[in-house]
Amino acid sequence: MKLLLHICCANCAIYPVNVLREAGHNVTGYFFNHNIHPYQEFLRRMNTVREYSAESALPVIYQEAYLLEDFLAEVAREPAGRCTYCYQFRLKEAAAYAAANGFEGFTSSLLYSRYQNHDLIRQFGEELARHYQVEFVYADFRVGWQDGIRASKQLGLYRQQYCGCIYSEKDRYYPGNNN
Repeated sequence: MKLLLHICCANCAIYPVNVLREAGHNVTGYFFNHNIHPYQEFLRRMNTVREYSAESALPVIYQEAYLLEDFLAEVAREPAGRCTYCYQFRLKEAAAYAAANGFEGFTSSLLYSRYQNHDLIRQFGEELARHYQVEFVYADFRVGWQDGIRASKQLGLYRQQYCGCIYSEKDRYYPGNNN
């Protein structure tokens, strides 16, 4: 299958790319992450995807526009619901791109993370698949969590410490949080 893989970051892409290739899929990456803050973090993650892409011979389409204001406009009134919006919007962009550019299916490296809501990602992926008439390929890539970590360390890739948005950065680093 000609498959578009939404990539949230290089580290989360490694295991899914390997599994999807082993299953015989022709995988192309799609970097679209309007949630990442600050801009230097956005650039660092995109450049790390470029580094991984070169190392793994993975073609990647990059949406390089920094759309932080769009993300904030949607989530500022209700930050607790940010992940729902973020999953849905990034998957929508991937599904629309896949449908418009001859891909048979799409999926996301978000499905690699133990910290993401798989049920919600799967629900949105399946809804968008019906809407755009392109298959959503669900796989629980969390089983390869340690394999992906080992591989990213071997490749010397930058490993971020939060999902990317300003709210997750606060959750991670603000001393007033009881994490």
